[in-house]
Formats: sequence, structure tokens, C-alpha cells
Amino acid sequence: MWERWFDTASAVVGVFLIMGVGGLARYMRWFSKEVDRSLASFTSYVLMPCLFFHRIIRDPSMSGKLDAWYPAVLGFLCTIIGIATAWSMARSFGHRLGLCSDSQQRTFGLTAGMHNYGYIALPLAEIFYPASVVPLMIHNVGVDLALWSAGLYTISGKGIKDSWKRIAFSPPLIAVVLAILINQFGLGGMLPSPILHATDKLGQCSVPMGLVLSGAILYDYFGKSPVAKWRGILALAIPVRMILLPCSILAIATWATDSEPLKQVLLIQAAMPAATFPIVMTRLYQQDVQTAWVVVVGTSLLSLLTIPMWMIFGALWLF
Repeated sequence: MWERWFDTASAVVGVFLIMGVGGLARYMRWFSKEVDRSLASFTSYVLMPCLFFHRIIRDPSMSGKLDAWYPAVLGFLCTIIGIATAWSMARSFGHRLGLCSDSQQRTFGLTAGMHNYGYIALPLAEIFYPASVVPLMIHNVGVDLALWSAGLYTISGKGIKDSWKRIAFSPPLIAVVLAILINQFGLGGMLPSPILHATDKLGQCSVPMGLVLSGAILYDYFGKSPVAKWRGILALAIPVRMILLPCSILAIATWATDSEPLKQVLLIQAAMPAATFPIVMTRLYQQDVQTAWVVVVGTSLLSLLTIPMWMIFGALWLF
């Protein structure tokens, strides 16, 4: 068990070191704030779709059948449960812990409810559960749908009416649908090799670029939140994000699927800290960025210990 813990911890530290490079680059002024939006858009609209497309095309088991989308259904469900739980906990107990305003409670609901479903989860899946990588990508489509519906409503009060175009024309969703349809009709072998080579190389850039960008964004808010404010926020964020929600995801993994790769996907998701992208959404919709930063940084630092613990415990429970 200790060997497994060490291997998992080493992989987690390696992922966070890449984020540290982003923070260092920001500190040294090699990576300016002006490029954040363009790099985030390029990563989301080009690099990640290329990664999804190439991996699914290379997996002949993925087809257009309904069961191919079941990971997305569970991703949507887990995210809705996470956001609803975190927001309700903030509204119920936030006044005692410094989350007094509606803005702070909405911010907490989104940030504590959203797990880091991509940039940390993908490299860990590739290391420990390679068979789960493609189901993880399908799962993440469901998470994105939840983010731009329930997540958008939570942080801004705007629902599906204001975000359906973003969801329907999301490049990652288009890439997944296109790749599954190509596999369904047996056209994968007809794709020119330059296209496969290009999507492969671009896709390989996606996770490192996302991690570096996340590290730079986190650095921007370092030291801007009083330490006294951390205690109250983390007193609620840690039980919600690191205990309650992992247990709920593992429960879903236990009873909602018999697929081992999908159980592996949910195990990795259960171990994740808060996602970094909600910081960007919080800033965009003028909510409480300090609360978002404290939740993300606090749970991310603690996850250096909890990710190995949850992955070992969850594996013993599920398998």
C-alpha cells in the first residue's frame, strides 16, 4: 500500500510542479496577464478538442450507441450534485464562517462544487488507468454541460437560456460527437494520416498548457486574501469538497455502473480538488474572487495528501 501511495503522490506532485512553472513564469513576467484569455480560448477551443478527437478515433470501442454517452450522463449528474450541495451548504452555514453575502455563497457553490475534472485528472488517468482515458473524456463533456448550465446559473443567475449556444457549439462537444460518428460508420481508417498526426501533437499540448495557465492565474491572487478569511472558508470547503462529495461520487460509482473503466473515471474524479476555471468565471461575472481563490488553493494544496488517500481507499472499495 505504501508503494502505491508513494507512486500516486509522486504523480500528483509532478502535476502540481507544472502548475508551479506557470506561477513562476508569471512572477518572472515571462507570462503576462494579457495572454490569459487568448491562451485559455486556444486551449479550450483547439488543443482539448484535438486531444478528445484523436483519443476517441483511436479507440474502436467507442460508437454512436447510447451507452457510449453514459459517462457524460454521470459526469453531468455528479457535477449537478456537487454544485447543489456546495451552494446549499454555503447558504445554510456560510453566515457563521464568513460567507455572508449572496456573492460569496454563489462563488463557494460553484468553486467547491466543481472538481478539477481535466487538467489534473487526465494525466493521472494516463498513468494509473489508461483504459479509462477515453471514458474520462466523454465524462468531461457532461461536466462541461453542467458547468455552463447549473454552474452559470449559480455564479450569475443566468440559466440554460443564456448559455445554450455555448453548450451546443462547444468545440470539445463537437469533437467528441464527430469522432464517435466517424467510428460508428467505420470511417476512422479513411482519415488522412496528417490529420491524425496534427490532432495527436496538438492534443499532447493541451494538458501542460492548461496546467501552466492555471498556475499563472492562481499566482495572480496570491497574498490578496487575509489569512483570517481562509479559516472560515476552508472550514466548510474541506468537508464539502474533500469528504462529502468524494463519498457521494464513490457511491454513484458503486451502484450506477458495472464498467471498470467508468468506475476508474469516477474514482479519479472523487479524489480531485476544486477546479481552477471557476476563478475565471467568478472574475467574469464580478463575484467574490477571493472566496474562489481560497477554495481552489486550499483544496489543491491539501489534495497533495488526499488524492493518494482517496485513490487507494476508493480502489479498495470499488475493485
